[in-house]
Amino acid sequence: MSQQANPRGTFLKIADSVKQQIEADPDMTELPSLAEVMHAYQVSRGVALRAFSVLRLEGMAEPSPGERWRVVRAGARVDRRPLDQRIADIITAEGLKVGEAFPSASVLAERFGVSRPTVAKALEKLETAGVLAGGGQGKVRTVRTLPTREESS
Repeated sequence: MSQQANPRGTFLKIADSVKQQIEADPDMTELPSLAEVMHAYQVSRGVALRAFSVLRLEGMAEPSPGERWRVVRAGARVDRRPLDQRIADIITAEGLKVGEAFPSASVLAERFGVSRPTVAKALEKLETAGVLAGGGQGKVRTVRTLPTREESS
């Protein structure tokens, strides 16, 4: 779309286009990033957000704090807990013991599909809670204690 195009209704056209992508790809779990939509359609961030809002109102997508917008599919179960709680679950799910090395921020970012700074904030919360020890640039983060039921649920 050109810069001179009438912006009225542009967000609806973008929403329809993204909706077609969702319907065509049953494995699609998240929407394109706002930057990708802005670049592909040559629109402002506000127009891209309005398009995503249309998808939200139609029940096809939802925002996820610190992550990309998620595609909502009927019957699909989505873990909506904060990232730090989902990361803490790795300790019990993988049977990590106290003193064992914990996955790096890069590995966790890839696993959860979020940015490294988002993972770093979640890891800081776990360090503050005393679940993880160490960390920092070039240092291996280790399990300090096993998460309690409240931290892992």
